[in-house]
Amino acid sequence: MPLIIPYNLPAVEILKKENIFLVDNRRASVQGIRPLKIALLNLMPVKITTETDFVRLLSNSPLQVEIDFVKMKSHQCKNTPSEHLSAFYKNFEEIKSENYDGMIITGAPVELLEYEAVNYWAELQELFNWAHKHAASTLYICWGAQAGLYHFYDIPKYPLEKKMFGVFKHRVKDLNVPLFRGFDDEFYIPHSRHTEIRKSDILKVPDLELLSESDESGVYIVMARDGRDIFITGHSEYAPDTLHNEYLRDVAKGLPINVPANYYIDNDPSKAYVVRWRAHAHLMFKNWLNYYVYQPTLSTGKKSFL
Repeated sequence: MPLIIPYNLPAVEILKKENIFLVDNRRASVQGIRPLKIALLNLMPVKITTETDFVRLLSNSPLQVEIDFVKMKSHQCKNTPSEHLSAFYKNFEEIKSENYDGMIITGAPVELLEYEAVNYWAELQELFNWAHKHAASTLYICWGAQAGLYHFYDIPKYPLEKKMFGVFKHRVKDLNVPLFRGFDDEFYIPHSRHTEIRKSDILKVPDLELLSESDESGVYIVMARDGRDIFITGHSEYAPDTLHNEYLRDVAKGLPINVPANYYIDNDPSKAYVVRWRAHAHLMFKNWLNYYVYQPTLSTGKKSFL
């Protein structure tokens, strides 16, 4: 079944060229089963790019999905046109009375700040607590994962000597976990961050389960509450050219930046880049929708909020 999104969302034309099946919200059919409702809290500055990345992955499922895009009222976005935000986004306070089958909280370019110094931290904490009661399962991505682990479990983050930047090999502790159904023994995922969370801190918390890690990039996926919270430190949603664009941006700004690891042929930025993560990214999001968002609702006949 298709992904239902606003007919004039910029992602529509991009994804149609990739032969992704979308239905705009003017023509969505009425079916015997309602679409899954997903709330996407987009904390990234260039929101249109991030929207497209996640819509691409959420569309690769036989399940019909409808997305609400959400932003923080306490933060003024300067990198996305206000007309776009007004047309496609809701403030958190506008969805407080709603329930969702799933929620996604993106990363944000604020990782070098203390959490309490982020200008929307209080509102974000309120949303974290709200999601526990109003979403069947929540994905926390990159800084969103670090922030969620800090908020709920006091897991600290640590600055890195240099940016974790590139595409790194990962492994799964238990391939029987539904999130990894169909995964290979090893797989690649992009990372782009200046801070990390550490395995030793995760293992101290009995309520947290470390599911996947990398010898190079460290902790990748941590799960809590039987999959109602899934914390992901990498960027499986990245488009093929995202690391390339980030690298060129930092070079142009004169920032210290290494060539993204395991990305360009021969690690040479003058050569083409190689996409190693696309298949597993699509599979992981499809598994999340099926096993953690759809099936809990199906088995109970209602959303499984506590």
